[in-house]
Amino acid sequence: MGGPVPKQFLSIGGQPLIVHSLRTLQASPTIDAIVLAVPQADIAYCQSDIIDAHHFTKVIRLVAGGEERQDSVRNALAVVDEQVGIVVVHDAVRPFLTERMLEEIVVAARANGAAIIALPMRDTVKQVGAGHVIERTVDRRPLWLAQTPQAFRREWLQEAHRKAQIEGMVSTDDAYLIEWMGRPVMVVEGSGENIKVTRPEDMVIGEAILASRQAAAAKG
Repeated sequence: MGGPVPKQFLSIGGQPLIVHSLRTLQASPTIDAIVLAVPQADIAYCQSDIIDAHHFTKVIRLVAGGEERQDSVRNALAVVDEQVGIVVVHDAVRPFLTERMLEEIVVAARANGAAIIALPMRDTVKQVGAGHVIERTVDRRPLWLAQTPQAFRREWLQEAHRKAQIEGMVSTDDAYLIEWMGRPVMVVEGSGENIKVTRPEDMVIGEAILASRQAAAAKG
């Protein structure tokens, strides 16, 4: 994204992205408690200006994040009680998750051990080689785009992260670590609105999605 402000603290509709994500998690009856991993330098700010200011009572712990996303998840998992059955992992910069998504992946994870929100690939996929020359067109039918939230049996995810740390395995999402361990991960179809804000133009798209949702809510 560029700029001095971490993406999760950029504002859409006058509120930081992380606030939109936490509001849905706070409102969901599926979620009992939240552990929030944030940069060490932002812990005090998150406590006062995010958690306390917006009364996010389900946030029970703030932990320092790590250098990589995977490190942050591992740090958060380290403080999860062993009595917890299912853990949900969500990226703060996906502000448009829904309570329905949370419910569906938790149900699937309870039944199968692991589940993620994903979208079937709809664009034509090209494999490109040297010189930017197309080598072949890839069959898109079995291809899905992984999103968050993702839900897992706690012991599965903790075991996967421990093993990954020992063996130096690095992954961009937690589902891959579960796959790497040889365990099945179910897919629950999500929504095109569940965007990840990573580029400046995503902020414009996010404002439009938020305005559309607010207009729909106003109409009842």
